Amino acid sequence: MKDFILLLMVFLGGFATMGVEMAASRLLRPFFGDSILIWANIIGLILIYLTLGYYLGGRWADRDPRAVTLYRIIAIAGFAIGVLPYIARPFLQLAIPALQHFDPGFGFISFVGTLVLFVVPVTLLGCVSPFAIRLSTRDVSSSGSTAGKLYALSTFGSILGVFATVFVLFQLLGTRGTFVAFSLALLAGALAGILQEWKIARALKYVALFAIIVILAALDSGGIVKAAPGLIDEIESPYNYIQVIDDPSGWRLLTVNEGEAYQSAYRADRVLTGGIWDLFLVAPTFASADAPRSSLMIGLAAGTTAREYTLVYGQIPIDGVELDPAIIAVGQKYFAMTQPNLRAIADDGRNFLQTRAGQYDVIAIDAYRQPYIPFHLTTVEFFRATREHLTPRGVVAVNAARTPRDYRLVDALAATMRQVFPSVYLIDHPNNANTLIVATLAPTRLEDLRANAARLNDANLRAVAEQALPSTRAATQQEPVFTDNHAPVENLINDIILRYALGQ
Repeated sequence: MKDFILLLMVFLGGFATMGVEMAASRLLRPFFGDSILIWANIIGLILIYLTLGYYLGGRWADRDPRAVTLYRIIAIAGFAIGVLPYIARPFLQLAIPALQHFDPGFGFISFVGTLVLFVVPVTLLGCVSPFAIRLSTRDVSSSGSTAGKLYALSTFGSILGVFATVFVLFQLLGTRGTFVAFSLALLAGALAGILQEWKIARALKYVALFAIIVILAALDSGGIVKAAPGLIDEIESPYNYIQVIDDPSGWRLLTVNEGEAYQSAYRADRVLTGGIWDLFLVAPTFASADAPRSSLMIGLAAGTTAREYTLVYGQIPIDGVELDPAIIAVGQKYFAMTQPNLRAIADDGRNFLQTRAGQYDVIAIDAYRQPYIPFHLTTVEFFRATREHLTPRGVVAVNAARTPRDYRLVDALAATMRQVFPSVYLIDHPNNANTLIVATLAPTRLEDLRANAARLNDANLRAVAEQALPSTRAATQQEPVFTDNHAPVENLINDIILRYALGQ
């Protein structure tokens, strides 16, 4: 029985280590997003904590090679995991005003402060394997096989921890519930081992730790993860943290993850939003004065652009591709995304292009996971794939983020698109945060746009064209060019954000 409990704790230690790492990303996502930069920090710090734990665990085991010491270590780790999401709340709340005002100081304190909370539980979990090896090694001639068996068991636990956390625990228990589940599992196993080594009177304080976590979980009503004025609903999906907000001016807004931009806007009594979505309406005019006959929208979100196209151009067939099925459901429930001509498809945009896309007059790409564009939607290879699905008068339109003075992402996308299309144009939105990049399959000129715009009859189209024409210009950028092999989109956007936050 003693050997069984020891092996069980090795397995649970590995299971909880990777599970906590996945849960850390989920805990941080509503406040900082889930970019590659965030993941790099999480993985890097977790590995640092584990390295420290391996070192301390080996020394600790040599000084006090008792099973009860290991079980006490695991009990403390389990308790620390259980209280972590509650202790993290004030640190995470600091991020809301910091990100709203681009305050890098408070944002850094919030992010690092939260990750520092993981040092205790993860370091202690790192102690488990070397400690268990010390306890299990009875003959130096078999120490290698003993170490191999225990590390294999721990790694097997880690593998299950990843999949069980993502596909089961998050779905059933949510983020805080997942931390609590790991906590109670570790505490229960540790208590079983402690009670084998000690009498119950000496183990009561560890029973108390278990009871505290149970009470915290019982008192936790769930509640709002991240408060926001006008919040209508919040959803945690496998891909995003989603909020639906009604603002005082009557607009219903969709925001995801850290919430520093809106992915969709809706008012039943309006066609145009005043946002970047409106500019997509003039994209077909670069190639033809006639209304488009079909459209593909990669990055459908809650359907703002699809709704505008339907209201302005009529019931043209629209394929709307959105990676997150939960966002599609939100669009249908809260944003009137029920147009009969819209086919909402849960898929990756590039995969859809390569497997089941048709031919379209317009391909609109607005696929930010704010503030990042997935790199595989920015490359020469991707734009070649879009070209293959355009009709002879087809156009591609891409929403690119910028700051008032920093056009580096716009320039890179324009240079990349010029490798594939004969004519590429830029339209700055007055918000100083977005530029629409439009490319045509056939060679065109700015004079064609002006001539086609002069023939527009719809009042909404004329209004958007009047806004767009003064800033519209032909793209001349030649570099950098993004490819599947080299597309440092995240690094570029990180630098843009940093420079903007520092006022440069």
